[in-house]
Amino acid sequence: MIKVVTAAERHTSNREWIHSEFSFSFADYDDPSNAHFGALLAHNDNELKPEQGMHEHPHHDLEIITYVVSGVLKHQDDLGNHADLQAGSVQLMSAGTGINHSETNPSDHVDVRFLQIWLLPDRPGKTPKWDARFFPAELKLNHLLPVASGEGTQGSLQLDNDVNIYLSVLQTNRELRYPQQEERRTHLYVISGNLEIACADGVFQLQEGDAARIRKSCELTLKGISSSGDAEFILIDLP
Repeated sequence: MIKVVTAAERHTSNREWIHSEFSFSFADYDDPSNAHFGALLAHNDNELKPEQGMHEHPHHDLEIITYVVSGVLKHQDDLGNHADLQAGSVQLMSAGTGINHSETNPSDHVDVRFLQIWLLPDRPGKTPKWDARFFPAELKLNHLLPVASGEGTQGSLQLDNDVNIYLSVLQTNRELRYPQQEERRTHLYVISGNLEIACADGVFQLQEGDAARIRKSCELTLKGISSSGDAEFILIDLP
């Protein structure tokens, strides 16, 4: 079963310092019928203005994944981690028993766009940890690149949950196949460009900001259909 959620159906939060599109209930957006998709609690597409940011604030018992789409995002936390995350970087923060961090845009003239994903951990009360990795664009080209995984996939960040996160950039008319398992869920989100997904349920064409929530067994065919440029997307495989 495939449910397409269009970009227009997301909740828009537009403040002077940050523009956000929420795929699930978050902050001022409260919709009990759209609170989560399995272990996936939040999937936010943010644009943070120059020299703005979220000052130090706490989290606990969450797996927080951040993907920097464009610009630079500065991270600091009370574990002693400091990083300027370039476009193409993925950050994993396992909040566990508690972590305080801040996220800011160090540029004085360029916005930073980043996705932020919140997942439930497999159990509460773990020791907090942080990690980040840069993934060159060529590794994602016409390939599903694992960037965070509970399976410990080589080269990916280690999640504390039975979840696998992939990034991909598909050129026009190039295809990938993804064999979803019966007991799993798949959340697919188009970061840019146009993407066609097909399975026994039918053929669906997605554009930037659209998402597909997929349940039950479905042999997915993913095809880039952008008239110009490529289709970039993130795929989350979860219980």
